[in-house]
Amino acid sequence: MTELRNVEADLARFKARVLVVSLAVVLAFVLLAARLVYLQVVRHDDLSEQAENNRTAVVPIVPNRGLIQDRNGIALATNYSAYTLEITPSKTLNLEQTIDELSGVIDIAPRDRRRFKKLMDESKSFESLPIRTRLSDEEVARFAAQRFRFPGVDIKARLFRQYPYGELASHVIGYIGRINQTEKESIADSEDEANYRGTEYIGKLGIEQSFESQLHGTTGVDSVETSAGGRAMRKLASSPSTPGNTVMLSIDIKLQHLVEQLFGERRGALVAMDPATGEVLAFVSKPTFDPNLFVEGIDSESWAALNESLDKPLLNRALRGTYPPGSTYKPFMALAALETGARTPEQTISDPGFFMFGGHRFRDDKEGGHGSVNMYRSIVQSCDTYYYVLANDMGVDTIHEQLKGFGFGELTGIDIQGEVRGLLPSTGWKRRAYRRADQQKWYAGETISLGIGQGYNNFTVLQMATATATLANNGVKMKPHLVKEVVDIMTRGQSRTAHEVQGEVIAKAENIAVIKNAMVGVNIEGTSAASFRGAAYTSGGKTGTAQVIQIKQGEKYVASKVDERHRDHALFVAFAPAEAPKIALALIVENAGFGAQNAAPIARRVFDYWLLKQYPSEADIAAVQKAQATTPIGKPRSVAEVPWPPTP
Repeated sequence: MTELRNVEADLARFKARVLVVSLAVVLAFVLLAARLVYLQVVRHDDLSEQAENNRTAVVPIVPNRGLIQDRNGIALATNYSAYTLEITPSKTLNLEQTIDELSGVIDIAPRDRRRFKKLMDESKSFESLPIRTRLSDEEVARFAAQRFRFPGVDIKARLFRQYPYGELASHVIGYIGRINQTEKESIADSEDEANYRGTEYIGKLGIEQSFESQLHGTTGVDSVETSAGGRAMRKLASSPSTPGNTVMLSIDIKLQHLVEQLFGERRGALVAMDPATGEVLAFVSKPTFDPNLFVEGIDSESWAALNESLDKPLLNRALRGTYPPGSTYKPFMALAALETGARTPEQTISDPGFFMFGGHRFRDDKEGGHGSVNMYRSIVQSCDTYYYVLANDMGVDTIHEQLKGFGFGELTGIDIQGEVRGLLPSTGWKRRAYRRADQQKWYAGETISLGIGQGYNNFTVLQMATATATLANNGVKMKPHLVKEVVDIMTRGQSRTAHEVQGEVIAKAENIAVIKNAMVGVNIEGTSAASFRGAAYTSGGKTGTAQVIQIKQGEKYVASKVDERHRDHALFVAFAPAEAPKIALALIVENAGFGAQNAAPIARRVFDYWLLKQYPSEADIAAVQKAQATTPIGKPRSVAEVPWPPTP
């Protein structure tokens, strides 16, 4: 039986299906069109940038670091190019095995491994880290032939910082080191983030740290076209980097070298300044250290040797070491006495060799005393009793008010980081410094020893030098600075450091003249006369000996019976020529005893060099190093006769 089809019904169903399919097709095209509009119009800029980034890569060009030079243009910090063997830990399957196998191709010492491990702890796994630096051409060739065996290992050409004179002036120059995590976070939060892309090193100490912004330069960029695999195909554009500027110091590295020679193996510090400008001519801290050790990350053995040494070579004694000034304080005490009317130049005291106060015997350094002593003799002969009485008469707060103007117990503002304040005591200071009421009280007996630069007095050598320079400059205090000028590497323009007047000590000219005349007497007929005998110029000075430990009442100090590090410090402050000072200095030789014997001879050689351009003979330097009281001056050599620069 033949089935009859409902043609109209079939046609209706077919039309319905066609309509549904048509609507689906139209909807699909609408969606595609909408997506196309969204991608091509709404997100055009964003996607265009992503596409460009997929096609190109921006590679930072790290700038050459600026040079550091002394006042005469001698380079103290330079750069050189060398090859390094580097490992990216994230690209190696077995790091220890890789290093072991590498050591069969290139010599890798245990020190290199320890330094690499330290760098890994401070860095991220995807960073390329050096395991060997300064490869020879032969080592580069050996690795190149075996490179296929070491994924994640490569040789790179890098610029390295070099300090050609090693330990010389290291506390001034400082050093650079790899940027640690804390420094990375600090840079990321600053405006310099873009300028430090690709940079791995930063100034850590000294001028390298304080003038980082000048020395770093400006980072450039290369825009490179890359393949789908990330391989660089061609350079599209380039913006070159700008090298860092040259920082020229005010120090004379030859003078610096002389002073460090004169100190020998002894600990101490010296700061020499131009009183009229504040330029620092020498800035010595002994012992020193080799900044080259830190550039690529110091190994643990070298770090332990420096950090655990009793001599503390990493301590910048000129900037951060604080010491009692001893008798070098007496000229400033005498000036305060003149200004307050507590003494006149002619007024005398009778010195029996001690001063009694509250049942305590304050002993003078001369057995039996100095007899009748006026102000001139009190400085020339360094009479302690005169200043015991004077301090008691003036009181601690008057002393504080008079002497703070010279910068004692105040930051000098020198252009290097890390300066400490020291301590110029007062009753207000003691109330703030202690918690218990009995500790906060100032006792009259505590004032006595302040007069001879002992007690709570604690100053840096930089502060003592600044105070001496201020006195030499007739009360005008100049801000000390280590940088003479910054030279723009591109324009060669020079930006000189301004000679900044920090203030003027309120003191009468005639009173300052009295003190300076007495200090001249010290070097002619006083405690340091032996060191300046025969000098072709007139100078002023003051010797000092500062106690390290307190000697019990009734006991006599005998250096040979005291541990070497508990012996007295030797100090000296001076200026020359007396008529128009061109140089002023302060120095300390730790645990060396009398300033006249062990500190003044160093100052004499500094003045001979600076004023007469004379360099001591090797025999003379050796004699000073022995610190004998009757050190012969010896035959000086002209600067032109001295081999320079010293062999790096």
